[in-house]
Amino acid sequence: MRQALDRMAELLTGTPDALSCHWGALRLNHTIMIRAWLVENYKPATVNKMLSALRGVLKAAWLLGQMSAEDYQKAVTINSIKNYTLPAGREVEMAEMSALLSACQIDTSPAGTRDAAMIAILYGAGLRRAEVVKLDVADYSNQERLVVRGKGRKERTAWLNQGVVAALEDWLVLRGAWAGPLFTPINKAHAIVERRLTTQAVYYILQKRSVEAEIAAFSPHDLRRTFVSNLLDAGADIAVVSRMAGHANVQTTARYDRRPEEAKKRAAGLLHVPYRTRKPREDG
Repeated sequence: MRQALDRMAELLTGTPDALSCHWGALRLNHTIMIRAWLVENYKPATVNKMLSALRGVLKAAWLLGQMSAEDYQKAVTINSIKNYTLPAGREVEMAEMSALLSACQIDTSPAGTRDAAMIAILYGAGLRRAEVVKLDVADYSNQERLVVRGKGRKERTAWLNQGVVAALEDWLVLRGAWAGPLFTPINKAHAIVERRLTTQAVYYILQKRSVEAEIAAFSPHDLRRTFVSNLLDAGADIAVVSRMAGHANVQTTARYDRRPEEAKKRAAGLLHVPYRTRKPREDG
């Protein structure tokens, strides 16, 4: 949001610094101009994010008495952009998951066991990479659930199946029971370092394991996407899946639902296009 405000401040004042911009001086003509410029330069999702940031700072200016209620109400009447885009990234097939976990198990160092547990949790619990690195040993209890701290300081319970539990238990045997982060770095001497992994480290670990497994590159969020899609395909209630994923609303979860696309694919197969393949000409 700060980056979005900095960019709009630069448009208004020539200086990319949101803190030096007098947002309370904005009026409807300014916000209309900003919206038009954003539409020309950014994708709809980015436009809506930046407009949300703009509305938020205008509300703050009004609450601080820097603009009248009438000017505020007029300035924030700019509409968001209606759009629908397919989620970026890809889904990880089960054969690829097997290859990933096998690559980890071939690695007999502690890193192999740690990475197998991490991949199992990313997919089996649908966690964001920021949520994975926040996990502590104390968040794992009863050998079947995790307490996950998500966006906005919200907590939720992630229930683990036996495959995830088995991978996690193997890692805990090597890691030890000392209090602290669940997933830790491992140095070149294969020793466990008692500090928390970074989100970037999670990304690099998955890159490394995808190369070893000889599968196409994927991101941590692709495992989360696969978690949601596979649960919906299996018939899980979308409202339940939304809560499991920690989504703020069920519409976000619905974007990962492959069933409507499969229905459209089947419908397209009902059509007949009477085209005959052109036969190659015989020379001579």
